[in-house]
Amino acid sequence: MSLKKKIIGYMGVNYIPVSDKLYLKIKFKDLMGKRLNLKNPRTFNEKMQWLKLYDRNPMYTALVDKYEVRSYIEEKMGKKYLIPLLGVYDKFDDIDFEKLPNQFVIKCTHDSGGVVVCKDKKMLNIDFAREKINYSLKTNYFYSCREWPYKNVKPRIIIEKYMKDSKSDELIDYKVMCFNGKPSIIFTCTERFTESGLKVTFFDINWNKLPFERHYPNSKKSIDKPKNLDKMLQFSKKLSTNIPFVRVDFYEINDELFFGELTFYPGSGFEEFTPSKWDYKLGDMLDISGIRKR
Repeated sequence: MSLKKKIIGYMGVNYIPVSDKLYLKIKFKDLMGKRLNLKNPRTFNEKMQWLKLYDRNPMYTALVDKYEVRSYIEEKMGKKYLIPLLGVYDKFDDIDFEKLPNQFVIKCTHDSGGVVVCKDKKMLNIDFAREKINYSLKTNYFYSCREWPYKNVKPRIIIEKYMKDSKSDELIDYKVMCFNGKPSIIFTCTERFTESGLKVTFFDINWNKLPFERHYPNSKKSIDKPKNLDKMLQFSKKLSTNIPFVRVDFYEINDELFFGELTFYPGSGFEEFTPSKWDYKLGDMLDISGIRKR
C-alpha cells in the first residue's frame, strides 16, 4: 500500500512515521481537493493546519483534556457552569456501576467520540460500553489529523451527570468561534438523532443567521436566541484571551448555562464551506501574523 493510501485510510491506531507537515499536506490535498498553502495560508482551513504545526502552546494539552480543563473553567467561570462530575477512572473495570445513578454519561478525556450515554442503567449494554471505551483508551487521537494538543493527554475516563432539558428532548450545542480573542461567529448543532441527521447553523453574535454552510446542512427550523447569549460571549472572550483561535462550546439546560469543551481545530480544518468564499472570509478574520512559531 502506498504512503498516501496509508495516510488517507488511517484510523488512529497505528502511527505512520512521516512528518506532521507532509502528513497534513497529503491529507489536505485528498480531502479538500487542493494543495495546502503553508507559506501564505489564506483560508480558514489552511490556517487551521498552520496553527497545528506552529502554534504549540503547551497550555493547550490541559485545555483539551476533558478532566484537566475542569479546574481551568472553575477558575475562569465558576464551578456552577460545570456539568457535575460523578467519577474519574484509569480503567473501565474500575467503574462501580452499582454506585452510579440511573442516568449518566461516560466519556474519554483524550479524544472526540469516546462517549456512552446511559439513559436507563437497566438497559445499558456494559459489554458494548466496555468495548467502545477500551478502544478509545488505546487510541491516540493526535495521529489521525495531527491535532498535536491531544498527543500527550493522559487517557482516562470521566462520568458526568446526564443532563436533560425540561422543554426539549434534545440538547442544543452552542459553539462560539473566537478569532484572536474576539467571539465573532456562533453555530448550533441540532437534530443529531433525526432521520436526516445533524444540522449545523451559523449566526453572527447578534443572532442573525449567516448565509453559508460547512460540511453539514443548516437547519430549516427556527432556532431561538439562547437566553444566556451575553454570558456565552463574555466567557468566550475571557477564555480565548491570547489564543489565535479557539471554539468555546456551551449548553443551555433549563435556562442555565453549562460549559461543554474547548476546540482548537473545528473539523480538524478538513471541512468544506458552501459557498466556498466563506472559507476565505473566515480565514480573513484570523490573524496569524503575530504568532511566534513554537
